Amino acid sequence: MKIRNARSSRLTDAAFRLLVVGLSLLVVLFFAAIALVLMDRSYYAVVSNGVQFLFGTVWDVSLGLYGAAPAIVGTVVSATLAVLLAIPISIGIAIYFTEYAPLGARFYLSIFIDLLAAIPSVIYGIWGLWIIAPLVKVYVQQPAIGAIGWIPLFAGPAYGISISLASLILTIMVIPIITSFTTELLSRTPVSLKEGMGSLGATKWETVRHVGLPFARVGIFAAIILAVGRAFGETMAVTMVIGNSYQWPFTTASIFSPATTITSKIASELYEAFSTLQLSSLIELSLVLLAISLAINLVSRLVIRRISKGGSAP
Repeated sequence: MKIRNARSSRLTDAAFRLLVVGLSLLVVLFFAAIALVLMDRSYYAVVSNGVQFLFGTVWDVSLGLYGAAPAIVGTVVSATLAVLLAIPISIGIAIYFTEYAPLGARFYLSIFIDLLAAIPSVIYGIWGLWIIAPLVKVYVQQPAIGAIGWIPLFAGPAYGISISLASLILTIMVIPIITSFTTELLSRTPVSLKEGMGSLGATKWETVRHVGLPFARVGIFAAIILAVGRAFGETMAVTMVIGNSYQWPFTTASIFSPATTITSKIASELYEAFSTLQLSSLIELSLVLLAISLAINLVSRLVIRRISKGGSAP
């Protein structure tokens, strides 16, 4: 009986192992399938456009010229600005939540953070287009242009919709991601370490700075990478507020000017594509975005591994 039970346990364990291995391989198969489809559908554009596709600045369907540089630069800049703005805000919210907020404030703050994460992106787009764009134009862009418009980065005219507005909307959208992860990690800081710092006369800020943040740094970095992925892949909200001008930054470098991203270009033109080369070029844009995302993830893994070797939270 014992032998039979032991054999049954081994068979069950082996079956379970095969199941989880198979489920893990599904992730690899899904990625491979997506990559293969994109490569197959963009092959015509890759051959026709060549390397110039990555560096070209003109997207002219009538002339058959397709350059992706404005979309690539717009994607990288808008996502980078959004995450750079979101990092200090998110970490500040997390520190307040874990160290300073009373229980009642924590309850309501967590509700609002969850709500921000649950709002559909099209709602952010409508809100940004109808409410935030006019306010930004009147109270931010026009005063800034009047004061420092001689700097190319802040040159006019003020349109409201712009790459800076898209970055602002993306900032609001990625704040819940970084905030939630950082809050959870800071709340897991060992009490003994915090009490030790307190017994030495450290303030709450000093405790967070020297104990909490170093303990959570790997997780915070991982949360930032997730936020970057969300910012890179966002479509509807960005399409509605960025202006979809395929010129920035090659005619003007102002952050108050309309621009475009890879996702907004695909979303606004895919279903109107009338030529094989145009459709294939749009799919090639998708392939470029996939390659950029893959590169970011690979680099982040290397950084996380290096940080982990220096000592971090488990």
